[in-house]
Amino acid sequence: VQLQASGGGLVQPGGSLRLSCAAFGFTVDRAAIGWFRQAPGKEREGVSCFSTTDSNTYYADSVKGRFTIYRDIAKNTVFLQMNGLTAEDTAVYYCATVNFAHADACLRITGYDHWGQGTQVTVSS
Repeated sequence: VQLQASGGGLVQPGGSLRLSCAAFGFTVDRAAIGWFRQAPGKEREGVSCFSTTDSNTYYADSVKGRFTIYRDIAKNTVFLQMNGLTAEDTAVYYCATVNFAHADACLRITGYDHWGQGTQVTVSS
């Protein structure tokens, strides 16, 4: 199982980025997949995820209405569309997967056993 995250970069406040998480060794519709981020000096936190027990998507309160997670089964890739970016969104973003996560528990870091390498997102003018 491998995950390859990409799409980060430098963007101005209010701008948009789309992150990609390409999956290898499993199919993205058969496992829980989450996006997480870690800002300097802060703990890693859950941003958005797909669980394995329902068809819902889950978001941290800080990104609701601005970020959208979706997956392309044909490409076996999960995307995170980020709009309305602010300086507080600056962080290294990671995607991760685990075989099972129930509902909004997919936002919790504990239990994820495969992680991508991270991609830097910097929001600055």
